[in-house]
Amino acid sequence: MNIVRLALYGILLVYLCFLTYTLATDYQKNETRSRSTFVIWVIDTIDLFVHETGHLVFSIFGRFIYFLGGSLFQIIIPVATILVFARSTLRSIPFTSYWTGQSIVNVSIYIGDAPFQRLHLISHAAIHDWRWLLSYTRTMEYAGYIAMIVNITGLLTCCFGIGIGFYFITCDSLHLLSQKKYQRT
Repeated sequence: MNIVRLALYGILLVYLCFLTYTLATDYQKNETRSRSTFVIWVIDTIDLFVHETGHLVFSIFGRFIYFLGGSLFQIIIPVATILVFARSTLRSIPFTSYWTGQSIVNVSIYIGDAPFQRLHLISHAAIHDWRWLLSYTRTMEYAGYIAMIVNITGLLTCCFGIGIGFYFITCDSLHLLSQKKYQRT
């Protein structure tokens, strides 16, 4: 990796740090979620389409899996991108991990909203997936705890990807320095 690409990669990683900070702060509350960045809004929109497709894909497995399928697919697809893109370049891991983590955080917001139903769903007639799931399993009183665990998992996934990216920058920087040192001698 040359110095310009390395610098650009580093700038993108710092931006991912900012986006992760936004996920951990403003994104957590309905009142401030609208202040999220354009990038997060775009990813949220993609997540919505993936989520709704998940309902369609998993509808053949019965009502419970139908309701769970939206959130499940919303996590499966980004995880699949980690696997697909990592086969060609490991340097894609920070970005695909960010999407995975952001999707997990998005699901956690949905889980946490189940007892309150404050989120705007795609239609007024739509059933809140996680309200139905938690009511069906009689675990509604644990919605906050489940949401917190899922949220932390998502944020840690983002941080893991960013950490991998900084590891690559460190390795590439050391490699560039050793090449320059070798060229001088």
